[in-house]
This record gives sequence, C-alpha cells and structure tokens, in this order.
Amino acid sequence: MTDLLNAALLGIIEGLTEFLPISSTGHLLIAEHWLGARSELFNVAIQAGAILASLVVFRPRLQQLLLGLGARENRDYLAKLALAFLITAVGGLVAKKAGLELPATVAPVAAALIIGGVAMLLIERLIAGRLVIAEVTWSVAIWVGSCQILAAVFPGTSRSAATIFAAMLAGLTSRPAATEFAFLVGIPTMFAATAYEFLKLHERASPTASEDWPAFAVAFVVSAVVAFVAVKWLLRYVQTHRFTAFAWYRIAAGIALLCFVR
Repeated sequence: MTDLLNAALLGIIEGLTEFLPISSTGHLLIAEHWLGARSELFNVAIQAGAILASLVVFRPRLQQLLLGLGARENRDYLAKLALAFLITAVGGLVAKKAGLELPATVAPVAAALIIGGVAMLLIERLIAGRLVIAEVTWSVAIWVGSCQILAAVFPGTSRSAATIFAAMLAGLTSRPAATEFAFLVGIPTMFAATAYEFLKLHERASPTASEDWPAFAVAFVVSAVVAFVAVKWLLRYVQTHRFTAFAWYRIAAGIALLCFVR
C-alpha cells in the first residue's frame, strides 16, 4: 500500500508540474529524494499520462483546426505549430547527439529554477503596459520552437515556462494566446520525446519483469487526471492573472533544492 501511495504522490507531482511553469524535473527530483528513485519506464509513463490529459483538454481546439483546413487562419496556425515543432525536433536531436544535455542533478536543476524565475519576473515587467496582441506570428513560432530546446538541454527550465515566455517576448503579449500556442506545440513535442525515451529503453533491452505494474498503473492514471485539472485551471487563471506568483515560487523552490537536497 505504501508503494502505491508513493506512486500516486509522484503521479500528482508530475500532473501538477508538467504544464505549470515551475518544472516537473525539479519537483520529481525532490520527491524521489524522499520517496525513492523510480525506473526510467515509470518516469516515461507518468509523462505519457500528462500528455494524454493535454490532448483531451485541447481536443475541441485541435478538431477546430484540423476540420477547418478550408479556412486560411487555421492552415496558417497549423503551419506555425508545425514549424515550431520541427525546430524543436531537429535542434533537440542535434543537442542530444552532441551530448549537450545537463544531468538532472541538484545544482543545474536548482540554478535553472532560480534563473527561470528571475527571467519570468523581468519579462513580466518588460511587457507590462504593452498592447495586448493575440496574433501568432512566424517570429513567435521560431522563438517557441527554439526555446523548447532549452527545456531538453537544461533540466529545471520548464518546457511550459520557456515556451510561454518565448512567445510573449516575441510579441504574443496575450497570456491566454501564448499559453494555448505553447501547450499545443507541446503535444507533438512531448509525444515525440516520450516515444524517443521508449525507443531508448527498447534498445537497451531493459527488463520490465521487475516493474511494479500496479504502481505503474496508479501513477499513470493519477498523472493524467491531475494534469487535466491543472491545465484547465491554468487556462482560466491566465485570463486574469500574471505569472508572477509562479516566478517567486520557482525562486523559492530552487533555493530550497540547494539547501535541503543533496
């Protein structure tokens, strides 16, 4: 029962932090320090649960885009999503092959949390008072695709934070529009990343007989349910709020990580 509870707690943490701009890597690192490390297969599975949730949340929007290809604005939006994804896919593979990925250990993750929090505060101040623009430009797509690579190379950066704020810096100053575009780009990106990790596990011929399948299933389901709630909540939250609270939380979490986790 304790193991199932631990699995559920890790699922909750993944579901909450995968899409909120606070870094799932940093929080899972802290959690596994207390609850025990899990297999790579387990970690990939709970991320897959979060992806499934985002797909469900954005199903109406995706249907609108895919079934409305006759409309120029829909084709244009999909083309920009595709460009952002391709930039991430190519850049991410190049970074992986070049060995540019930092280890998910305390120091780099904590640094990324703190630096990211400070950057969020600065960007929020920079765009304060600007005209609210909800149009996704090609520049936004390029920035978002490029900054997604940061999350792959620097654990603790937070994919959602990097992409949302990249979009805002590139001129998409509407927080809801920036969040939607960042999350929609994240769906194929996270699917591709999860598939890549599964392929790596298959190539290593990693044994699965020792996997705790009940805990695995609990974590997957809990991650999906919590991520669904988290995404729905964030989409409502950004309608009327800035990201300042998340920035301060990141800074505090980074300091706590340096102080209490070894």
